[in-house]
Amino acid sequence: MPANRNALIRYKTIDACLRRRNRKWTLEDLVDACSEALYEYEGIDKGVSKRTVQLDIQQMRSDKLGYNAPIIVEEKKYYTYEDPEYSITNIPLTDKDLGRLSEVVNILKQFKGFSHFNEVDSMVQKLEDKVYSARNHTEPVIDFEKNENLKGLDLLDKLYDKIVKQESLEITYQSFRATEPNTFSFHPYLLKEYRNRWFLLGVVNETSPVLNLAIDRIQTIAEGKMPYLMERKREVHHFFKDVIGVTVDKVEPMQVKLFVTRSNAPYVITKPLHPSQKVISENEEGIIIEIKVKHNYELEREILGFGESMKVLEPEKLRERIIRRLKTAKALYEQEKDIEN
Repeated sequence: MPANRNALIRYKTIDACLRRRNRKWTLEDLVDACSEALYEYEGIDKGVSKRTVQLDIQQMRSDKLGYNAPIIVEEKKYYTYEDPEYSITNIPLTDKDLGRLSEVVNILKQFKGFSHFNEVDSMVQKLEDKVYSARNHTEPVIDFEKNENLKGLDLLDKLYDKIVKQESLEITYQSFRATEPNTFSFHPYLLKEYRNRWFLLGVVNETSPVLNLAIDRIQTIAEGKMPYLMERKREVHHFFKDVIGVTVDKVEPMQVKLFVTRSNAPYVITKPLHPSQKVISENEEGIIIEIKVKHNYELEREILGFGESMKVLEPEKLRERIIRRLKTAKALYEQEKDIEN
């Protein structure tokens, strides 16, 4: 890296010299300028050789660095830019550069729910304008999951700000099961995204359990009246340790053994259901994996999502639960005609 940094200093020095049209630059002049620049920026006092500067000029002229600098020699002695407006700092973006910028723009746009990132939004807009003006419009090559119609996205900025400033809130919240909204004090600690939904983790008071509130169920937030409970914040760091998803019930984690068919085994191996996953056996029909997790809705949904490709072996309680749900689903399909009529 030091050698590359030194070369960059020389390139910029040569560029600065050749842009100064009020004097003529010999090779010796450029050598002196580069030597002075390296001494000023890096403390290197051994100077620069003519050969090094000649190689630098060749590099700048070539396409290797993307410069294609129009460096010419006048009167067989003086170096200058053929184009007086040229500078290596103004080189156009290549198609490869523009492609990468397009991908970066798409990534940054995922944070547009946070008005806290207004400056980033402005940067994204500038990047989009730059990319659009520099190349023909093409379809994106990266497609992110998003739910732009999700309620509560306008609250992300305020919630983020409260967490950073360590301030409590007054929240009006109504869960799917509640018939009426409820207003209470809340100490926010963490924002979590799961499958295009956002959740807010925190506590109500010194003794309450950690709560996981869906952002789209928050109706209003206001300034809190209670001092922020900083000492409870550490509890959220391990809150999701033993779960799949975001539902955390007051149950102990259990060892879950699952059979996965041969055709689906690669998907489960390359994308584990949970960090605790390990393969405990394998044969021609498939693999048996084991995970240590709490029983929750997301665990069942994950298993059911594999359909006939996954089977619960242990524990028996979870096995029976999945069997009942599959029977219920089968019964629903069997009465499909009655529903349609």
